[in-house]
Amino acid sequence: MKNFKLGIVLIVSLLMFDLSAQETSIDLFSIPLSDSSAPGKLVINQLSGSIDVVAYDGKEVVIKASFENKKEHYGKDHKRNGMKRIENSSLDISAEEKNNVVRVINEQWNRPTNLQVKVPKDFSLKLSTVNDGNIYVKGVRGEMEVSNVNGEITMESISGSASTDTVNGDIKVDFNSITGDANMAFSSLNGDLDITFPNSLKADVKAKTDMGEIYTDFDMQVSANQPEVNKNNSSGTYKVKIEQWVRGKINGGGPEMLFKTFNGDILIKSK
Repeated sequence: MKNFKLGIVLIVSLLMFDLSAQETSIDLFSIPLSDSSAPGKLVINQLSGSIDVVAYDGKEVVIKASFENKKEHYGKDHKRNGMKRIENSSLDISAEEKNNVVRVINEQWNRPTNLQVKVPKDFSLKLSTVNDGNIYVKGVRGEMEVSNVNGEITMESISGSASTDTVNGDIKVDFNSITGDANMAFSSLNGDLDITFPNSLKADVKAKTDMGEIYTDFDMQVSANQPEVNKNNSSGTYKVKIEQWVRGKINGGGPEMLFKTFNGDILIKSK
């Protein structure tokens, strides 16, 4: 029981709240860590809704949820065969902590549920959502993996390393400091990439956009594209290809920083 501290399943039934309200907010959990003096990790995977994660000075992971009341779904009079509809706002959300890893599973699929989470400052993140929401992170220091499908990713005043990807949305990341030897990747299909690093950044840059432009205020040494040769002795084929990637070094080079979008601009900025 020492290393497996908390397994919580929440079923909340709010049956008679004001039907005129547009949004309902619920305090879910305050989850203690197995070792509050050590860094932790937050894992959230959900199908629908936004995720907001903000660092604070506390020792626990605090989670709230909010959702919109879509009363129009059943018609204007909320009646069926003379019966009145009772608002059903049940949530099916579970949280589990083990060895300083907090996992939150939101099994709602028929209603977007927005999660607001406060974590200690030294915390790694693995966050993902699919529809009807954006992902926002502020003030966290750690290793971060963030994925969205139909929404934006915004990360403010973070430290450490990040890997972010979305299909339809912009990505904006602002680093206060970075892990010196960490490779990072930022990719979108339809969206701009706006990434700000400390001016001391040392990196090997690999960037590509098909329908946009690439900008930077770093003094980047851009390398000429070299043909890539692929020779297959068994079939006798000899293939030469030049990739459309922009490659360069910032401050002499370092870990690889990959930037890729199809329909959008890439901005690599210093602070």
